[in-house]
Amino acid sequence: MVLAQLGGSISRALQQMSNATIIDEKVLNECLNEITRALLQSDVQFKLVRDMQSNIKKIVNLDDLAAGHNKRKIIQQAIFNELCKMLDPGKPSFTPKKGKTSVVMFVGLQGSGKTTTCTKYAYYHQKKGWRPALVCADTFRAGAFDQLKQNATKAKIPFYGSYTESDPVKIAVEGVETFKKENCDLIIVDTSGRHKQEAALFEEMRQVSEATKPDLVIFVMDSSIGQAAFDQAQAFKQSVSVGAVIVTKMDGHAKGGGALSAVAATKSPVIFIGTGEHMDEFEIFDVKPFVSRLLGMGDWSGFMDKIHEVVPMDQQPELLQKLSEGNFTLRIMYEQFQNILKMGPISQVFSMLPGFSAELMPKGREKESSAKIKRYMTMMDSMTNEELDSTNPKLMNESRMMRIARGSGRQVREVMEMLEEYKRLAKIWSKMKGLKIPKKGEMSALSRNMNAQHMSKVLPPQMLKQIGGMGGLQNLMKQMGSTKDMMGMFGGGDK
Repeated sequence: MVLAQLGGSISRALQQMSNATIIDEKVLNECLNEITRALLQSDVQFKLVRDMQSNIKKIVNLDDLAAGHNKRKIIQQAIFNELCKMLDPGKPSFTPKKGKTSVVMFVGLQGSGKTTTCTKYAYYHQKKGWRPALVCADTFRAGAFDQLKQNATKAKIPFYGSYTESDPVKIAVEGVETFKKENCDLIIVDTSGRHKQEAALFEEMRQVSEATKPDLVIFVMDSSIGQAAFDQAQAFKQSVSVGAVIVTKMDGHAKGGGALSAVAATKSPVIFIGTGEHMDEFEIFDVKPFVSRLLGMGDWSGFMDKIHEVVPMDQQPELLQKLSEGNFTLRIMYEQFQNILKMGPISQVFSMLPGFSAELMPKGREKESSAKIKRYMTMMDSMTNEELDSTNPKLMNESRMMRIARGSGRQVREVMEMLEEYKRLAKIWSKMKGLKIPKKGEMSALSRNMNAQHMSKVLPPQMLKQIGGMGGLQNLMKQMGSTKDMMGMFGGGDK
């Protein structure tokens, strides 16, 4: 992930500060210098970084803080707030309403992933119950209509375009009118991009905008363009009224911070980030949970939302029952593997857990983990109901393992490896006896149902160490349960 390195650097700076015996001016400056260096290396604009540093110093006046204050927490909170301020223009973007026709126009440079993003945006809303449609008003790039047509067909989304008409304004108007008659409530207009900013591009954009009168103009920005991001975003903002930003290609190893500083240039919020080439590698961008994950503090709310998304409502009581009983079968493991694969990229899900840095799951390892899960599921497909529902490990004798290996086309040692994984998970599951997963919005329930002792047994040792051991975990639990500001930090609390 683009920002894994930045997040890791900031987390380490905060960790070093936490390890210091006394928090004085020197320790604070070292921490801020480290964070400043990390932001500048990620191509965040110098002025934004300088302003952030001076604001934190104004807020954290060590001389004025009484001895009883938790200086670490105050510094951490100040850093959190300033990073949020950098990414939050303070005003929400236009939100389309289901059942009411909205026109959304996409603008950006060629190669930023605009056409793919249009389809992802349509697909995201289609899953939520909208009736989206796509209009290709890009007559500049050869193959633009073919690409949109292919994407839209794959996602089963209606589309409009022309191989013969060369006037983008005419196509845009006709497309919008066609889909309005068909009662589509989200009409997405894809416009031309150029390799560089030129007068013709901005004039065309302005004409399409005037003709279609979009409710929202989205600026699509490639995360790898670095320091140029600020100027590019500003130029687009001056030509059309950009109301929101989508940052693409956040799955690469480019620096990415420059794209985030585009928020400052357009004074428009980032609403989504593209995290891969596939249709569902597209996540909603929410400032507080995002910064929280960047600082290694996790995003419990997002994690719980993911669980609620993939576990159907009618199955949730059953899952809670199984959790509280602590009985773990191979069938439960199979169901949970299905849920993990539905949740999206593994590193993205794990980054929602406090103390887990996205750096711990490199791109190659992520693919490897998904492949291993699928392999295990194939082996379990060759099992009988008795084997899947048993909690007796002695049931799996040699002849059964050989039959499963033959049936799934795998080696016996791979079946043994899968059973070892099952035993490991069963051990963790048994320690979660009595644990309840809170309903959406019931974040305080999390702290009531879990204590630090309980959590320390469940968390992997590496993650526990990153949080700061048992003491760090206790602080985390306390923050999550009592302090309203910290609740907001984890994406809970009042919005």
